[in-house]
Amino acid sequence: MFESKNMVYILTVLEAIEKIAIYCKRFEDEESFYHAEKQLYFNATVNLLIAIGEENKKIDEKLKTSIAINWKNLSAMRDKISHDYRGVDESIVWNVVQEYLPKLKIALIEMIPKIENHNTFLDEALKSPHYEDLEYLREFICK
Repeated sequence: MFESKNMVYILTVLEAIEKIAIYCKRFEDEESFYHAEKQLYFNATVNLLIAIGEENKKIDEKLKTSIAINWKNLSAMRDKISHDYRGVDESIVWNVVQEYLPKLKIALIEMIPKIENHNTFLDEALKSPHYEDLEYLREFICK
């Protein structure tokens, strides 16, 4: 079992993934996503990708190695966005949102049962409005 502090990082990433999904669902392609509302949705998504990359760095390395995801790419993405904002390509962001985040979501959900006291922690966290978009986790975890 892994320490419960990992749950905070995992839930933060899952919440960011859900918010990104909400921001992107109305768009059919990267162009409309990038230009909508003077780049409002794009900028919000980029900031959440930074948060995902940062929280990824805090998850226990041994826990991450138990799941087949390229975790180093997440950190590299965060560093690239944070240090070279003008170089952020909307096509890459769109691809990450469409192709990578759904896989990451599944991987994170698979991690939850590996964390000590996960049911108790998850039950408490889901009472918070901050994690309202993660209510689906009750069905999969808290049985």
